[in-house]
Amino acid sequence: MTPAQLDQSGMAVCFAKAEQIDPDFSTKAEAAILAHLRTVGQCPGEDLTEIAKAHGAVPHDDRAFGAVYQSLSRRGPIKTVAFCLRKRGHGTAGGRVWGLQSENS
Repeated sequence: MTPAQLDQSGMAVCFAKAEQIDPDFSTKAEAAILAHLRTVGQCPGEDLTEIAKAHGAVPHDDRAFGAVYQSLSRRGPIKTVAFCLRKRGHGTAGGRVWGLQSENS
């Protein structure tokens, strides 16, 4: 498996377990992420993850949030608007800043 395939596999396993533990995990996470973005416009994913957890979307492993962002992005409510240094990645590159998809784009 390539590193990208391993990332996708790990994300899927973590998401499935999060949904098994709390069947409303993705619903809670999506609602918190979208509500916060409606308020602030754009926000780093790591911050959105912490906000979602504060609103009750608490998986056993934060990698479960990857599937939430991927789903929201593919369905269209959010998009990557910038990149940032990661807080939890010790300042490494690769953090995404998410924003709401405008109705005109």
